[in-house]
Amino acid sequence: MAESLRGTLASRYHLLRPLGSGGMGTVWLARDSVLDREVAIKELRLPDGLGERERAELIARVMREAEVTARVRHPGIVALHDVLLQDGRPWIVMELLHGHDLARQISAYGPLPYRQVADLGARLLDALSATHAGGVQHRDVKPGNVFLSSDGRVLLTDFGIARPADQASITEAGLMVGSPGFIAPERLAGDPGGPAADLWSLGATLYTAVEGVAPYQGSHSEVIRATLTRAPRPPVLAGPLGPVLTWMTARDPAARPDAPTTLTLLRQVADGGTPDLDPRHGLRIESPKRRHRWWYAAGAAAVAGVAVAVAAVVLSVRAGEPPHDPVRRVSPTFDGAVDLCRALPAGEVRRIVGASAQTRPGPGKTSCQWTVKGSGVELSAETDSDTPAPWGLDTASATTLMEGLRRQYASGPNDVSWLWYEIGLDQRTQVIETAGRDTPDVADEAFAVDLTTPEGRAQATDVYFRLGDLVVRLRYADLDVSSPAALRDGAIAAAASAAEGLRGLA
Repeated sequence: MAESLRGTLASRYHLLRPLGSGGMGTVWLARDSVLDREVAIKELRLPDGLGERERAELIARVMREAEVTARVRHPGIVALHDVLLQDGRPWIVMELLHGHDLARQISAYGPLPYRQVADLGARLLDALSATHAGGVQHRDVKPGNVFLSSDGRVLLTDFGIARPADQASITEAGLMVGSPGFIAPERLAGDPGGPAADLWSLGATLYTAVEGVAPYQGSHSEVIRATLTRAPRPPVLAGPLGPVLTWMTARDPAARPDAPTTLTLLRQVADGGTPDLDPRHGLRIESPKRRHRWWYAAGAAAVAGVAVAVAAVVLSVRAGEPPHDPVRRVSPTFDGAVDLCRALPAGEVRRIVGASAQTRPGPGKTSCQWTVKGSGVELSAETDSDTPAPWGLDTASATTLMEGLRRQYASGPNDVSWLWYEIGLDQRTQVIETAGRDTPDVADEAFAVDLTTPEGRAQATDVYFRLGDLVVRLRYADLDVSSPAALRDGAIAAAASAAEGLRGLA
C-alpha cells in the first residue's frame, strides 16, 4: 500500500476505508477536509509485470475517465470533483453514492418488472445521449456500471474505457476493451463503433435486467462467437418491452432505432403503453389509457422452435386485447369447499419436491402442504375481509381480491421474515421479498413474489393465481436451490399443475 494511504492525498483527502474493487482499481471512502464532506476516490491498480508503455496506457485510460466525466454534466452521470497525480498514479475524486449497482440488484432479487426496466432504460439513455452529444462514447455499458442510488437516481459509472469519438483507439495492453456479452457486434468485429454500439450495450443491459440472465451464455469465447453470429434469444419476461429490446440489439447498427425513437419507446412502456412495431419497425404508440391489462406476449416459451410464433404474437398484441387463443377454456365456478390436497396428485408432488412427501391438510381445509426436509409446496385458498370462506367469493370479488394483492406486492423489495417448521426452517429468517411480477399462462391471472436472502440466495417463491372465482397462493421452497430464477420456474410450473388439478375439482 502506498505511503499516501496512511494519511492524506493532496493534503486534504483523508482515506478512510475501501468501498470496493474492480479490474481497474479500488474505490475508497474519503473525507475532504477543505469542504468537510465525504467523497469517493478511485485509485488506479497497475497489474504486475507491465512495461512502461502499458503502464502509461493504463494511466491514460484513467485520466481519460476523468476528462470524460468532467466534460458531461447530467444527473445520470456521476459527478467528478477533482483528479490528482500522486505517487506516480492518478486518483479520481468523485461524488459519494449510496446504493448498489444493477448487477447486484439482479443477483439478489432476480428479474425486474418490465415497466421498471423500461424506466431505468429511459433514464440511462438520456444520460448516454448527453455523453454522445459531447462527442464521447461510453463503450462499457453493462449492469455492473449502472448504479442505483438510494435517493432514486440511476447513474452511469466507470468511463475508464470511454474515449472521444474523434480520438483514435488506444491499445489497452492486450486487454479486451469492454465486457463480453455487452460489447456490440461491430466492435467485436474490429469497428470502433459509435452511439449505436452504446445503444446495443444498453439493450443487452436492459435484457439482463428484465430476463435475469444476459442475452448470451457460456465462456467468453462462446459469448463472443454468438454475438457475432446470431441474435439474442427472444425475451420471455419483457412483455411489451420485448420488441424494443430486440430492435435495440439488432446485429446491424443501421437496423437499430435512433436514440430519440428508443427514448420514446422506453418511456411509453414505462408509462404502461404498448409500442406497436410492424416487421419493418414502423412505429405507432398506443395510449396507456386504452390498456386494461398488461399482456406478456411471449409467455413462458421454453424452446427455440416457437421463437418465430412468439415474435409474431408480440408484434400483433393490441392494448386490452388478449392474443388469439382458439383453445382458451371457460373459467370454472367453485360452488362449495374444495379439497386442496387433491389438487396435486402424488406423482406431481414427487416431481416438484423430489421425493414422496408428507401431506398435511390445514385448519378448515383451506390449505394443504406437502413437505420433505428442505423442500415443500403449499396451497392456500385466499379470501377478502367481507367473505368468511374462500369458497364464498364470486368472480368479481375474486378479481378485486387479486387486484388488491397486486397492489400489496407492487412496492417491493421489502424486508420480511419467514419460517416453515415442516421443511426444517424452524427459526425466523430475515429475507427480502421482491415486487410481484406477472406470470403468464397460469390460470386466469397470476403473479409471483420471490423470497431471497440478502445475499441473493433463493428461499421460496409465492405464486398467487385466480381460477374463476377462486384465489389461491402456492408457496414453493427448496433450500438447496440457490438461483431465484430456477426456484421461480419451479413454482410457476407447480402453480400451473395445481390450477389444472383444481379445474378438475370444480
